[in-house]
Amino acid sequence: MELHHEFTVPVPVDDAWRALLDVERIAPCMPGATVDDYDGKTVTGSVKVKVGPITVTYRGTAVFEEQDDSAHRMVLIANGKETRGQGTARATVTGTLAERDDGTAVSVRTDLTVTGRPAQFGRGVMAEVGDKLVGQFAECLARRLEEPADRTESPEPVAPFQPARPVRPVPPVQPVEPIDLLRTAGPPVAKRVAVAAAIAVLALVFVRIRRHRHA
Repeated sequence: MELHHEFTVPVPVDDAWRALLDVERIAPCMPGATVDDYDGKTVTGSVKVKVGPITVTYRGTAVFEEQDDSAHRMVLIANGKETRGQGTARATVTGTLAERDDGTAVSVRTDLTVTGRPAQFGRGVMAEVGDKLVGQFAECLARRLEEPADRTESPEPVAPFQPARPVRPVPPVQPVEPIDLLRTAGPPVAKRVAVAAAIAVLALVFVRIRRHRHA
């Protein structure tokens, strides 16, 4: 399925371009995503998706196939596979940036192929979910870009030697919340999915009753 999304960030195009290529900086803005490693071209990580009571985790890589600094255009190819299942996800994402009076317009075109449980929702639901997730990402990215740069502080004088203090344990990293497809899509979409599921169940029951009668 093909999806198209657009959003605007309140910074010049060059600043927005550098930010979008800084994967580690914008990773917290990506719903359900965890970045394990990034070498400047290839991102390794995972994405969690919740479908009703079931949570599906995709692990894989995303590779920057193109980064055109002058045209502000990038092409990202991502592949993932369920950690506990046979489902797969593949996406070719093309992003272009353009200067605007009030900032930078970002256009994202995604060619997405999904197999497994999330595929049951179809293009309509996935498009609505994508709209809301991109909206959340854009708001988060805008907030990060508006944060003031870290100021360089003068070094503090060296303190006299003191006995080492006990090392405090580092608090555990909070787990990443999965993308909840039903909650993200909203009540209207969830209702349509529920109705479709109910119709499918009734059809299955009807077929079994007919088979039982014929038997």
